Amino acid sequence: MIKYFLATDHAGIRVRDFILSYFEKQNLEIVDFSPKSEERVDYPDYAKKVCIEVLKSEFHRGILVCGSGIGMSIAANRFSGIRAGLCTDAYMAKMTRAHNDANVLCLGERVSGLGEIESILEAFIQTQFEGDRHLMRIKKIEELIKEL
Repeated sequence: MIKYFLATDHAGIRVRDFILSYFEKQNLEIVDFSPKSEERVDYPDYAKKVCIEVLKSEFHRGILVCGSGIGMSIAANRFSGIRAGLCTDAYMAKMTRAHNDANVLCLGERVSGLGEIESILEAFIQTQFEGDRHLMRIKKIEELIKEL
């Protein structure tokens, strides 16, 4: 069974609460590393917490939220083995799983409404990686890190 890890910065608290409620209703396991208040924090610290957990098992997934989703996405993708996709609609979430085997979903609280976020979550959770030709591309992405 897939286990999810969630973290937000101070700009993602409202979406965090929505995601936790959504997961509870779906009876899905989620661990929240988000700050407990809206006091300013640095998103890379929270991206790191989730990415470390996601890398422990192929059955772990992460969800990161900041104001735009951009900062969390950039921070998460610095980790070898993390494939974080910033998604603003359900189609993007479906494709990031189906073609990129994304193991981290990034969202922007100031970009997407809660209804859209619900459809993004559903697509990310329900979509399986298609493998085949996409696997070769994922391997090439990982090789880019080694070229540096």
